[in-house]
Amino acid sequence: MTASKLILTQEVTGLGSAGDTVEVKGGYARNYLLPRGLAIVATRGAEKQVTSLRRARAARDVRSLEEAQSIAARLSGLTVTLPARSGDGGRLFGRITTADVAAAVTAAGGPELDRRRIELPSSIKSVGTHTVTVRVHPEVSVPVTLDVVAG
Repeated sequence: MTASKLILTQEVTGLGSAGDTVEVKGGYARNYLLPRGLAIVATRGAEKQVTSLRRARAARDVRSLEEAQSIAARLSGLTVTLPARSGDGGRLFGRITTADVAAAVTAAGGPELDRRRIELPSSIKSVGTHTVTVRVHPEVSVPVTLDVVAG
């Protein structure tokens, strides 16, 4: 397979953020990134567009770093309780998703979060206390305690 040079239009975990130029395998580009609109093929015109996007993002990131730290401060002391249907042994019917976590954080009085910024360490399929990571900003990540209870 040949490598494809792409420009990311959105943040892709483990690859880069919007405006980054990356080189990935052809199949990953053709079958995942391009159809979902996460990237565009890198051309001269697109690279010129990206430089203006980077300048705008740099100005926005400086302002949003302080905002991200204030959101992180709000999240750090927050314990989120999430009721879920479970069986006899504490095993859940299904699993807890990032959308469930985002809704529970908002319901617990926390800020509204984008589900794509929440990272689950593994599938949460049991009742108990779990820790999830919220990437508020590329430089700011916050662990949030999630208490899954039978509901």
